[in-house]
Amino acid sequence: MTTKSLQSFVAITSLMAVSSAQPVHAQQQTAASPKAVAARPRDNDAWWKHALVYEVYPRSFGDSNGDGLGDLNGVTEHLDYLQQLGVDAIWLAPIYPSPQVDFGYDISDYEAVDPQYGTLADFDRLLQQAKKHDIRIILDMVLNHTSDRSAWFIESASSRTNPKADWYVWNDGISATSVGLTDFQKNDVHIGPKGQVVPPNNWTSLFGGSAWTWVPARQQFYYHKFYVAQPDLNWRNPDVEKAMFAVMRFWLDRGVSGFRLDVIPALFEDPQLRNEPESKNTLAGTYTWGLPEVHDVVKRLRTMTDSYPGQRVLIGELVEPTMDGLDLWYGGAAHNELQLPMDYFFGFPGLMTGSMLTGKDKLNAGFYRNQLVGMSTQLHGSRPLVFFDNHDNVRSIDRFGDGTHNAEIARVTAALLLTVPGTAQTYYGAEIGMVTTTPTRREDVRDPVGRTQWPQNKGRDGERTPMQWTPGPQAGFSTNPNTWLPIPPSAASTNAQTEQKQTDSLLNWYKALIALRRSSPAMRDGGVTIVDEKNANVLSFIRTAPAGAKPVLVVMNLTANTRTANIQLQDAGLKSSVPRTLLASPGSQTPTSLGSMSVPPYSVWIATIE
Repeated sequence: MTTKSLQSFVAITSLMAVSSAQPVHAQQQTAASPKAVAARPRDNDAWWKHALVYEVYPRSFGDSNGDGLGDLNGVTEHLDYLQQLGVDAIWLAPIYPSPQVDFGYDISDYEAVDPQYGTLADFDRLLQQAKKHDIRIILDMVLNHTSDRSAWFIESASSRTNPKADWYVWNDGISATSVGLTDFQKNDVHIGPKGQVVPPNNWTSLFGGSAWTWVPARQQFYYHKFYVAQPDLNWRNPDVEKAMFAVMRFWLDRGVSGFRLDVIPALFEDPQLRNEPESKNTLAGTYTWGLPEVHDVVKRLRTMTDSYPGQRVLIGELVEPTMDGLDLWYGGAAHNELQLPMDYFFGFPGLMTGSMLTGKDKLNAGFYRNQLVGMSTQLHGSRPLVFFDNHDNVRSIDRFGDGTHNAEIARVTAALLLTVPGTAQTYYGAEIGMVTTTPTRREDVRDPVGRTQWPQNKGRDGERTPMQWTPGPQAGFSTNPNTWLPIPPSAASTNAQTEQKQTDSLLNWYKALIALRRSSPAMRDGGVTIVDEKNANVLSFIRTAPAGAKPVLVVMNLTANTRTANIQLQDAGLKSSVPRTLLASPGSQTPTSLGSMSVPPYSVWIATIE
């Protein structure tokens, strides 16, 4: 598979994980029968189990100093908005000093703030003000690699004898005369101590070319799973683990509530450096992804974070196509690894079929039915983390949208995100319906992916445009007309200020869902029971209530046509009764009784069972 058809970083890498792990549709085939799942008890009721985590891309959220680029003080200025929305924690994309080759995912100093975002004092102020708004701060932490401008790498690359010589993955390469060179290898021949050499194996960088780069000073190659400017750390060296744990302690001591761990399965590589099978020479490669040693590191990391007060949390970015595989990242029954591995497949069902190669996803009642049951029965009671949007992907309003019912579909995906049992994560602007605004000219592209792979892959700028706060100049993001990415034309009508005043806006729909999620005991702590389980078009489930509380029924039509649902409460062990509507899509005719009911296109109905 080439990059020609790719729409985004995670889209292609996640699909490759599926192809390398199991056949398409395997998750649907192995899911348990969609029957009742008991409500969970409220013991060990950690804050993150019920949280709404809001990802902020700092460059694009708020510009406090008028330079056209978002910053930490710009985040602080909008805490009132986030509190009113119902956000429990902010996940900040990397804020550390960086050459910005990959916009912060190439870190040169782990214990400081990049000057373009502010200072450590600004960060401390954000922490303090966020606490006053009952909002926690989670940092993005890149453990797999550093920038090639990190002092660590500069020292390591200088010689084979310096104190950090073994902090990265180095190799002499293999003799160019001992192997039949491919055209690929002929472009990467170097003169080493023993003559002509080429990279030690066929591993490729996710962003094109060999994953090995030659350094003349060392007469060796270094390994980089990602960009040339992102050399992989050698986690087989105990000093690397010690240094990275110390970095995390630096931020935990300042008061952060946890970390989102970037590409955590990539920490280790096969020590034998065996060639990848051609079909698996991808992100989720056989010899470069998810090796058993990673789990040992995560267990030690969990022990370290658990030693801090305040229920610190570890969120893991991974690509895992099965519930059983996902369960391993929690630590299975031991619950001693990540508290919240990210379930990509919930928000990206096209990964199961390959349809995301076109940048599209489809709502499917059967898929989500199986997701709900799998999450509830195959994770040893661990809390799922569900999401639809992040900084690497086409926004969900575009991925799921059909061009006609995009607004209605956005309400459905919001309801899916916020009514199922689990921790929810969203991305700035999703709550107002911000769309993906992809550059039309290469010279306008900022993302290095788009610049190097244009026009087959136009990069990730489209989902990273500035937050649309107002209909005014620069959408209220900045006073500078030259913002780092252009303000989309959609800001004139799609913005927080305008939508706050519209009763039936997407923003107020999000607020209502979040408020219901917080106030209803069934939505907060209940299990899930599937009803009308054979319906191909309508997803219906009951959030079962803890003792003394009322269960909640959720009905969603996932199609563009009016459909019929058959809601039989006795199948869920409940007595027939008159439902009381809690929330319904704008314009919907809410039913007054259960049984056979007509459900309007792309509509949501939520009711208590009295």
